[in-house]
Amino acid sequence: MRIEQVIIACVAASAAALLTSTSMFAQAVSGVPGAPGATISIDGKQLPPPAQGFSGVIKLNAKESTPSWPARVVPPKGAPNVLLIMLDDVGFGATSTFGGVIPTPTLDQIAANGLRYTEFHTTALCSPTRAALLTGRNHHSVGNGTITELATGYPGYDSILPKDKATIAEIFKQHGYATAMFGKDHNTPEWQASQAGPFEQWPTGLGFEYFYGFIGGDTSQWQPNLYRNTSPIEPYLGQKGWNLTTAMADDAIQYLRQLNEITPNKPFFIYYAPGATHAPHHPTPEWIARFKGKFDSGWDALRAQIFANQQRLGVLPPSAKLSDWPDTLPHWDGLTPVQKKLYAREAEVYAAYLAYVDDEIGRVVGEVGRESKLDDTLIIYIAGDNGASPEGGLNGTPNEMASANGVLLPVEQALKYYAAWGSDQTYPHMAVPWTWMFDTPYRWTKQIASYFGGTRVGMVMSWPHRIKDAGGIRGQFHHVIDIAPTLLEATGIHAPQSVNGIKQAAIEGVSMAYTWDKQNAAAPSRHHSQYFEMLTDRVKTWLRCDGGEIDRPRRPASAR
Repeated sequence: MRIEQVIIACVAASAAALLTSTSMFAQAVSGVPGAPGATISIDGKQLPPPAQGFSGVIKLNAKESTPSWPARVVPPKGAPNVLLIMLDDVGFGATSTFGGVIPTPTLDQIAANGLRYTEFHTTALCSPTRAALLTGRNHHSVGNGTITELATGYPGYDSILPKDKATIAEIFKQHGYATAMFGKDHNTPEWQASQAGPFEQWPTGLGFEYFYGFIGGDTSQWQPNLYRNTSPIEPYLGQKGWNLTTAMADDAIQYLRQLNEITPNKPFFIYYAPGATHAPHHPTPEWIARFKGKFDSGWDALRAQIFANQQRLGVLPPSAKLSDWPDTLPHWDGLTPVQKKLYAREAEVYAAYLAYVDDEIGRVVGEVGRESKLDDTLIIYIAGDNGASPEGGLNGTPNEMASANGVLLPVEQALKYYAAWGSDQTYPHMAVPWTWMFDTPYRWTKQIASYFGGTRVGMVMSWPHRIKDAGGIRGQFHHVIDIAPTLLEATGIHAPQSVNGIKQAAIEGVSMAYTWDKQNAAAPSRHHSQYFEMLTDRVKTWLRCDGGEIDRPRRPASAR
C-alpha cells in the first residue's frame, strides 16, 4: 500500500471517528470550525467531554493540508458570571438588611437590586454547610456530618468530599468558567492540610483554578495561616496594619482585573468566603471606633429594636412573636457596671468586624461594576454559614482558644484586655447573650440544629439581566443544598452523569430560580422536605415546606 493511500485511509478513519465522538457538539460550535478561536458549548453529561477529534485535512505537504484545532469549551450562551459570597457565624438579626443594628450597605444594595430570602437555611455548623453549598447534597451525603476537626472514620463523618458528588466549581471549570476561591476552606480533611498533601481535597483539587485563603475553622486576620493555591505565604510580614479582610478583597480585585484584561469575555465563578464573623473578631481600630457606645443600651433593648425593624422591613410578618429570652441568660439591667463595660466592648468589636467585611465585599462588587459586568452577574450573598456563635461562653473571651479548652476568664480579668480587644494581642469572642440577640427573633444558636437560631440566615440574590422584581422579598423555605441546582439552572448547565470517569450521584437540592419572577413571589416552596441533624441534635419531625405551619422541633438535651 502506498504512503498516500495510508494517509487517505487514516484521514477517512479520523473523519468517521469524528462523526461518532462529536455528534454531541454538532449544533453548538461558534465561529469557524477548526479555527483557533472556535468555541463550543457541550451538553455536559460527561465531564470532561469526549475528544472532538481532528476535522482538518492531512496530505503530503503542509500547503495542501488544512489544520484544525478543537473548539474551546465555553458555557451556554447567556450564562452569567457568578459571585457566591458566604459569611461566617453572623446571625439572622445582625445585618441591617434583615433588621439588625449593624450597617451592611453592600448586602442592602444587592437586596435592593434583587431579592431578599427570609426562610433560607443552613446546617447549623461550618464544614457541613460549606460542603452542602458546593455540592448541592446534604452534609452527611458528602462526608461532612460535622466539622473536619471532629471527623471520624464512619460514613457521613470522614470529612472527605466523595468523587461521585463533584463540586459546582468542578462542573463550572469543565464548562469553561474561570473558577477561583477566596477565604475560608473548612472542607479539607485535617490530616491532609499540610504541605505534604495530598491536595485532591484542597480547593485547587475540587475545581477551583485559583485559591487565596486559609485552611480550617478560623485564623488570625492579622497574621493568618494563609495560602496561595497550595503554597504558604506571609504577606503581612513587615506590613503594619495589614489585615486579611482587606488583603483578600485586594487579591480578588486583582484576579478580576487580570481576567478582564486577558479574556474579557470569559465568565467567572468566584466563591468568596471571608473569615468574618467567626472568632477571632479582628477588625481594624478605625472600624472599632465607629461603634463606640453603640451597644451601651444592652441586648434587651437592642433585641426589641431589631425585632421591630424586622417587622417594618417585611422580613417578619406583623403577626410574628418575639421568642422568649432564656432564663439562663442575664438581662442587661441586672449587670454590674464592669460587666456592661466589657460586654459592650465585645459587641462593638463584633459589629465593626461585620461592617468592615461588608465594606470590603463592596469593593469586590464595585470592581465587577467597574468592568460593566453587574447586569450579567448573578450575586448570591449568604449572611452566615449558620447562626451566630455561642462559643465565647457566658462572659465572652479575649482568647477563643482558651475558652475552647475550658479556660473561662472572670469578667474582671477579661476586662484587662479591653483596650486590646480585636487587636493582634487578642483572639476574641463575644458573650452568649449577644449571640442570642444577633439571632433575633429566633431561639438558640450555631451548633443547634433544632431551632432556627442555628439554621436560618439572611440571604440575598441579584442578577439584573434576569431578576426584575428589584427589592422583592421571598418567603419560600429553602436550604443551602438548593444553591448548586440554582446555579446550574441559571447557567443552563446540566448536572453531569459522570465527572472524571466517576458516575455521579443525584443532586439533592432544588433550584430556587422559580422564585425570581414576581408572579411567583408567593408560590409554594418546591423544597418539600428537609432534615437537620448536628452533633446528635435534630428536628423531631420532618419540616413542612409547603407554606403550612412548621412542626415544633425537639428541644436540645442540653436545654432540658
